[in-house]
Amino acid sequence: MSAIATNLQVVQHRIITERAKSGRQTGVISLLAVSKTRPAADVLAALQAGQQDFGENYVQEGVDKMLALRALSPDTTPIWHFIGPLQSNKTRLVAEHFAWAHTIERLKIAERLSAQRPEHLPPLQVCVQVNVSGEASKSGCSPAETYELCRKVAALPRLQLRGLMCIPAPACDFAAQCRPFAALRQIFVDLQDRGLAVDTLSMGMSDDLEAAICEGSTLVRVGAAIFGARKKS
Repeated sequence: MSAIATNLQVVQHRIITERAKSGRQTGVISLLAVSKTRPAADVLAALQAGQQDFGENYVQEGVDKMLALRALSPDTTPIWHFIGPLQSNKTRLVAEHFAWAHTIERLKIAERLSAQRPEHLPPLQVCVQVNVSGEASKSGCSPAETYELCRKVAALPRLQLRGLMCIPAPACDFAAQCRPFAALRQIFVDLQDRGLAVDTLSMGMSDDLEAAICEGSTLVRVGAAIFGARKKS
């Protein structure tokens, strides 16, 4: 068994353990393997171990990796998620090549993705990114802006609004990790109460996935715990 396959088993065990500890009886908790900076061969190893969903932070790197993986293994069908900051000049590549985009923070970006999504593809699955901690250095719309942005995104053709995403600042203890996730969950529940059909809370990474699951995450984004720490350049 490869190291990547072993790591995937360990992460899945962490998810199952925290789900039971948190008393969550229903609903799927999906694992998104963050493959940024990793070669296509690592993605293939994860695919062969049963992993299906992969996240990329850099548009061109992601597209190049898709092509490289197709050359390595033409019959594989990974599901590609874009999870990095998205600028206007990169929306076409995301619309044409990815199945998901997790980092919508402005209506303009969503409108471009909608207009550029090819008709032969299913609607692009999207999440709105929320800056739950209000950090100036963090991407995302403000909590107060979230409902209006989500309402407008949900009305766009060729997109399907799935839910919310956040990347909180690192915290040193479990309670501190939980607080921003709890805040996002409350916004998510408010969207549902106001009639939006959202089902995805994209929150939690290698170091805080237990706290995210405790607070209701339906999708955790894990890179280092699967592929190992990135090499310093």
